[in-house]
Amino acid sequence: QVQLVESGGGLVQAGGSLRLSCAASGIVFSINTMGWYRQAPGKQRELVATIASGGSTTYANSVKGRFTISRDNAEKMVYLQMNSLKPEDTAVYYCNLHTIYFSKDYWGQGTQVTVSS
Repeated sequence: QVQLVESGGGLVQAGGSLRLSCAASGIVFSINTMGWYRQAPGKQRELVATIASGGSTTYANSVKGRFTISRDNAEKMVYLQMNSLKPEDTAVYYCNLHTIYFSKDYWGQGTQVTVSS
């Protein structure tokens, strides 16, 4: 059974930093693409960043230069370092695992990030 468990969310002032973590279990981790998505109240879930098995990354334009995604295949962890946070970054952040076989998606339960102005 695949499980993704996020941690690290919280309340921070604008300009501050947070680091999100996601622990994966129940699946071969290293070959699959990991990602972070977010959903603000009243909005659709949107892509924040992805990291492929080889380490290549993609970012939403809104977070480029401020957020960094990384992974530790040995520990089955993926991280999202968020710097220079803005109130518009406030959302529930979800960890995602996208399998290279069958293109199946798994999701964590989400962690709340709130940035105060």
